[in-house]
Amino acid sequence: MKAVHFGAGNIGRGFVGLLLHEAGYELVFADVADALIDQLASTPGYDVHEVGDEPAVKTVDNYRALNSRSQEEDVIAEIATADIVTTAVGPNVLRFLAPVIARAIARRSEDQAPLQVMACENAINATDILRGEIEQAYDGAASDLATRAVFANTAVDRIVPNQAAGQGLDVTVETFFEWVIDRTPFGGHPPEIPGATYVDDLEPYIERKLFTVNTGHAAAAYFGSEAGVEKIADAMADDAVAARVRAVLEETKQLLVAKHGFDPAEQEAYVQKILRRFTNQHLPDTVVRVGRAPLRKLSRRERFVGPAAELAERGTHPAALLEAMRAALSFSAPDDPEVAALAEILASQDPDTATASITGLGAEHPLFGAVRDLIAGHVAGSRAG
Repeated sequence: MKAVHFGAGNIGRGFVGLLLHEAGYELVFADVADALIDQLASTPGYDVHEVGDEPAVKTVDNYRALNSRSQEEDVIAEIATADIVTTAVGPNVLRFLAPVIARAIARRSEDQAPLQVMACENAINATDILRGEIEQAYDGAASDLATRAVFANTAVDRIVPNQAAGQGLDVTVETFFEWVIDRTPFGGHPPEIPGATYVDDLEPYIERKLFTVNTGHAAAAYFGSEAGVEKIADAMADDAVAARVRAVLEETKQLLVAKHGFDPAEQEAYVQKILRRFTNQHLPDTVVRVGRAPLRKLSRRERFVGPAAELAERGTHPAALLEAMRAALSFSAPDDPEVAALAEILASQDPDTATASITGLGAEHPLFGAVRDLIAGHVAGSRAG
């Protein structure tokens, strides 16, 4: 069995690559980062340090590493004979991988089992996004593609913070992880990946993860930044910050229970587990890392506006989520281009236009007015200051 994984960064090495290695796959990393690929190619293995409850050290070895920019033909050849392709590159990068994967699929022999493609990204239905890009790049009939590859959406969850200097290829991660995969595309023959969970309806699990883990994590970062703390764990040790994060997750819990039928006690237990993860003092996770890319995090289908909009449509005023959005508007990270872009929008556009630009909400939406008011308040406060 062979798996090609795009994205040899911390998540690729410390989560997806680790699980594929433990499942017995011959593992090939592909990335465009020259120094990283050179280091992987010249190193026989690396360690994954799982910290928290029941800590452990796991070794990943016997892999290969290819530069998907300068060794594109080699990557295509590997995919042409692989069983699985996975990604952990960020949803905005998927379109750049698609032509390479499409060419590799076209080279597969007709007697091979279909290539199993899974995008493991922090985005809803990321594999559908990748599939659409592959379909556009594929040099053949859509029916031919359908016989050569299957595409399964996934929901992935593991906190992988910025790593300490001098760790080399070793990765520090939390002990908890979750990889939920839609089993329906596999026709009864899903890949054997110990630790992965297969479900028939993925959407509830994708939204539960996005609206609990990602929403809560970002809320902790933005409230923590306002409180002047550096680490997420220290932010959650502040009673006022923790209470605000808890209020946000109370609102998303209300939505998830109503929309997907999760048992209220089960969802509450899930929320409590997530909150405990945020307090893990062994993870050097910072509010700056988690809060980065505020424009994306404030967009229409993302972790704040997405659930807040649905609550508003159901007649509930999402006060805690709106408070998290307000904090996101004030987030500062000097080297984050999205912080600068957000500041430019707020400085150059009137509140109605800025609300539409940032959130994608239409003026007729029941949430629009509340977001416009908090943007107007932020702008007024900035000018007064």
